[in-house]
Amino acid sequence: MTQDHDIFADLQRRLTTGEFDYGAKLRAEVLRKDYGCAASTIRETLLRLSALGLVEFQEQRGFRMPDYSLEKQNDITEMRIMLESEGACRSIKSGGVDWEARLTAAHHKLSHIESRMGVMGMVEDLPKLWSEAELEFHQTLISASGSQTLVEMHLMVYNRYRQIKIETDKALTDLAANVQEHKNILDAAVSGDTELMRRRIYEHFERHLSDTSRRPEMSLVG
Repeated sequence: MTQDHDIFADLQRRLTTGEFDYGAKLRAEVLRKDYGCAASTIRETLLRLSALGLVEFQEQRGFRMPDYSLEKQNDITEMRIMLESEGACRSIKSGGVDWEARLTAAHHKLSHIESRMGVMGMVEDLPKLWSEAELEFHQTLISASGSQTLVEMHLMVYNRYRQIKIETDKALTDLAANVQEHKNILDAAVSGDTELMRRRIYEHFERHLSDTSRRPEMSLVG
């Protein structure tokens, strides 16, 4: 890779798409060979990623891929439900036809890729294309919320959610459910029904909560 390659973005992608095992040590001296840069550049990048929760850093132990835990999965999933529900409902109220059109287009692309994955599995460039399209759909869903802070927080939580779900993503465990749930979210958006939207978003994530009776608060503002 060239010196001007976006090392930060590429390492973030690798950390959230299964190139590293949970708890794996991330050695700057090894990673620098992938990017043709100094080890210090990799260490600075890993420190930035640690601030986002995608890398763990301890003095004397260095950098590691975070370990998996059910408690962590619950916490991240609940936070994503809260942020996405609030952002989507705000977007319904202020997004208008332009937002609906952009969301419909994003869903069309995502649905096409998910259909191909259902036939071909995780082959060729499909995992990367799906990752990009899935993020685009969920970002578009909250894009008319009117809160840049909410959008930024959602992206941080989204990446940590993808990281904690690496194994189920690679195994296509949720593919069939995702196809229907993404369609349900789109239909709720077009209907303009905010309560339905909150319900559809919760349904999209509830299987990743170990105790589904612990329903997270459905609104940040009451």
